[in-house]
Amino acid sequence: MEAGANAPLGATADADGVNFALFSSVAERVELCLFDVNGEETGRYTLPQKTGDVWHGYLPNCRPGQRYGYRVHGNYEPDQGLRCNPAKLLIDPYARLIDGEFVWHDAVFDYRRNPDPAPNSNSNSNSNSNSNSDSDSDSDSDSDSGSGSDPRLLLINELDSAPFVPKSVVCAEHSSSPKPGRRTPWTETIFYEANIRGYTMRHPAVEETARGTFAGMRNGEVLAYLKALGITSLELLPVQAFIDERHLADLGLRNYWGYNTIGFFSPMPRYARGDAVAEFVEMVNAVHDAGLELIMDVVYNHTAEGNRCGPTLSFRGIDNAAYYRCKLGEPGRYVNDTGTGNTLNADHSRARQLVIDSLRYWANDMGVDGFRFDLATVLGRHAEGFSNRHPLLEAIGEDTQLRHVKLIAEPWDIGPGGYQLGGFPPRWAEWNDRFRDTARRFWCGDENVSGELAGRLHGSADLFDAHDKPPFSSVNLITAHDGFTLNDVVSYERRHNEANGENNRDGHSHNYSCNHGIEGVTDDEQILEQRRKHRLNLLATLFFSQGTPMLLAGDEFGNSQAGNNNAYAQDNETGWIDWSGLSTDPAFTEQVRELIWLRRELPLLRQQSYVHGKTDNGFSIIDLKWLHPQGSTMQSNDWEGRQVFGVAFQETGSSGETSIAVVLLNGSGEDVRFHLPALSYGQVWRVAFSTDDAIRQTGRGRLKLPAFSVALALNDSG
Repeated sequence: MEAGANAPLGATADADGVNFALFSSVAERVELCLFDVNGEETGRYTLPQKTGDVWHGYLPNCRPGQRYGYRVHGNYEPDQGLRCNPAKLLIDPYARLIDGEFVWHDAVFDYRRNPDPAPNSNSNSNSNSNSNSDSDSDSDSDSDSGSGSDPRLLLINELDSAPFVPKSVVCAEHSSSPKPGRRTPWTETIFYEANIRGYTMRHPAVEETARGTFAGMRNGEVLAYLKALGITSLELLPVQAFIDERHLADLGLRNYWGYNTIGFFSPMPRYARGDAVAEFVEMVNAVHDAGLELIMDVVYNHTAEGNRCGPTLSFRGIDNAAYYRCKLGEPGRYVNDTGTGNTLNADHSRARQLVIDSLRYWANDMGVDGFRFDLATVLGRHAEGFSNRHPLLEAIGEDTQLRHVKLIAEPWDIGPGGYQLGGFPPRWAEWNDRFRDTARRFWCGDENVSGELAGRLHGSADLFDAHDKPPFSSVNLITAHDGFTLNDVVSYERRHNEANGENNRDGHSHNYSCNHGIEGVTDDEQILEQRRKHRLNLLATLFFSQGTPMLLAGDEFGNSQAGNNNAYAQDNETGWIDWSGLSTDPAFTEQVRELIWLRRELPLLRQQSYVHGKTDNGFSIIDLKWLHPQGSTMQSNDWEGRQVFGVAFQETGSSGETSIAVVLLNGSGEDVRFHLPALSYGQVWRVAFSTDDAIRQTGRGRLKLPAFSVALALNDSG
């Protein structure tokens, strides 16, 4: 090998060979191992040069398609956070492609069990395990709690892990560049959350070989359906390379959602029929050709290596303390603010660089239009807690190569002070679980949430306006991948997760759901009609609220997961979308399209800034009023115990023309007569949408609003 260059990190091919560069501040020597397509080792080279903490070398005549991995030589002192073990083949953190299946085997762990641990030693091992591969990579098990050393970790495991670990692959320049997409303004954005596999596995228009893949998602009929539905931005669950957790493999299950990343630059090979990189770009181009944005759900808060007793696949063996946050005074133990066993060390410059480089790659080389960050609070954590001015959050928000992308935070983790809804920097939008819970509670009959629901309809100004953030910052949702589908929200009061193999203890226990008298499937027509109306009420609340709406794929036609509210392991017909719902009740899907169309056509429903009473936006005067059924303005004492109210947005232009949109909500069990605001001469009220066909006008400016219904009224010229 020649000396090569220390940048960029990863494997970079040119006409004559490949440059390899790997960061490690703890290595004493780094070996590059080459493999053929069958996984057989064909060569081994020591990286000849070290510049700062980057080891590098240039290999002439090496070509794209070459499989490789690293072996890092250095100290193995687990109590000090040093985990170098050259018997473990390590995935390149910057690998553009990862090839091969991961296999759970004793060799993938860097330690072996001490057959004769010291008496009373605090081994903290799982009592039901009989091998050193006893730690679930997705949980903070007993093996990583308490204090003291673990005798297992003191014994280095010299079994070669290469046969059981995926290989990094040298990639060439893209044969086709991603096409630029339409940059949808935030005020027009409507997210649609979908899973690559779940969305395409049962779609009748997707050919068998393309189901569950990037190719399936770019199917013309799939994209035409999304375009016709009216959404603007397709948000995909994680598609970066991940592995199946140990306990799932033991149960014969697979990771369906993908929140267990091991390759932050590589598309998931499972989602490709051949070249995963090329197929991903082809999918992005097809999505862009359809006029849609492509948003990626990304998991930078932890990796698939799990807790300290998990497998050694990449980061742990390269530079453990640089990539993972360790407990103060206990460098051998991880902070577990994610609930997965490890937490990204956002305070380390190289961990931050990894995140920024990865985002730049997906945005600029792969064409992605935005990112939803799983457990994003981790990215703003110092040792002493969260800061919205953390260098990593600021770097993401201010990076010139990322200015064009949308940034969406899941604004919480399980660590101290982990709930940060409303607390992210101005460029960031945030998932708003308080919108979800409040809307569900209101439509399930809770009499004490009308005032709070009014705040959610207003774009949660109490959470975002207070931090000088605009309404779009609130990503409003009723459902998401994590939890009940919309159909199940109105059909189940208890979770039914037995198939997950965790004795139905996993998933949310507080769902704010109601089954209308029967748990689960029923043929009772009256109950089915109540459930249908309940679903439509929730979606009308979603699309008539200020903020940015997100629709879960399949909710527009009643998809169900049979009451499973944590389908992370259900890569089967439980988790896959059942498209037969489109033909079961096509009128419901058409009503959802109408809701989306109304939102897109009425700027009053999607303000660029918060409106508090009369507001001059420079072009017109916007006025907001909260309406009592009798037509007066709601007073503070009117909210208590009341389940009927309205909100009116009125815009008056410079020439005096007026547009009014009134959203009316009746969460009570009785019909209510509602007095609408007085109109100018020659104007009349028109009901543009109602979740109940029984709504009717009872006089000029008066409506009879049926029980449990939502209506949108607009002013029209008579």
